[in-house]
Amino acid sequence: MTDKSLKEKNAHGAKLTEAVIEALENIKATDIQVLDVRAQTQLMDTLVIASGTSTRHIAAVVNSVADDLKGIGFIANHQEGESGSDWVLLDFTDLVLHVMLPDARALYDLERLWSGLTPDSE
Repeated sequence: MTDKSLKEKNAHGAKLTEAVIEALENIKATDIQVLDVRAQTQLMDTLVIASGTSTRHIAAVVNSVADDLKGIGFIANHQEGESGSDWVLLDFTDLVLHVMLPDARALYDLERLWSGLTPDSE
């Protein structure tokens, strides 16, 4: 990858991340975390994790984020999870968004998983 294309990719990724965060904040998602996972995987660059207050709120968050981002040219390639789920994922290729109920988020602890920490290493 050339320096120019790398800079363009990074600028695109930054714009996507900012748009996702803004959309999450607009629909009142909580505890928004952004993780740079480029060192752990080639599948994506950024992992965004947010919480919803109920399964209905999670569905509203996911729909709102997808609509807001589609309006500015970012289209999710895939959604995993359905309305009524306690965890829904939106895949934007370079960025993957997880919206979860707090109990599911605590159980799966994606922040710890992707940071490589174990309970003994803290």
